[in-house]
Amino acid sequence: MDVERIDLPGIGTSHVVTTARGRRIGIVSHRSGRRDLVVYDKGDPDTSVVSVALHADEANAIAEYLGTARIVEQLAEMQRQVAGLVTEQLVIAPGSPYAGRTLGDTKARTRTGASIVAVVRGNDVIASPRPDFGLRARDLIVAVGTAAGVEGVAALLIDG
Repeated sequence: MDVERIDLPGIGTSHVVTTARGRRIGIVSHRSGRRDLVVYDKGDPDTSVVSVALHADEANAIAEYLGTARIVEQLAEMQRQVAGLVTEQLVIAPGSPYAGRTLGDTKARTRTGASIVAVVRGNDVIASPRPDFGLRARDLIVAVGTAAGVEGVAALLIDG
């Protein structure tokens, strides 16, 4: 699905998707921090028929639900499609040797054969984090690989 990013001079930014049924739905991010959920008119894609102002916590809850649910759903589907593929959610404990270090420092893929494909931090989902991504205690790591590889990532995060 394509997300259309539209700069709104003096207002902020709009991110719009078109559903399979042709409905346009968007999020308007105002410079003030306010977020509006917008449903556009089918006949006039520039006119909204419904606009709902969201408080920051409401916008975060919706984003967390959609982002986290979608990543977990995609990983579950991958697991069903590929025999032997395992996904696991692992928490970086406060005493982990990698809390405060970068993802690249773990060398998880090289050492275990499993990949860290996402990090969930509070309300944020970071899909495909880069090697320079800084890990923190209590981050939720999503690892994908063989059962042995994912177990290796878990041990790595605990013991180094």
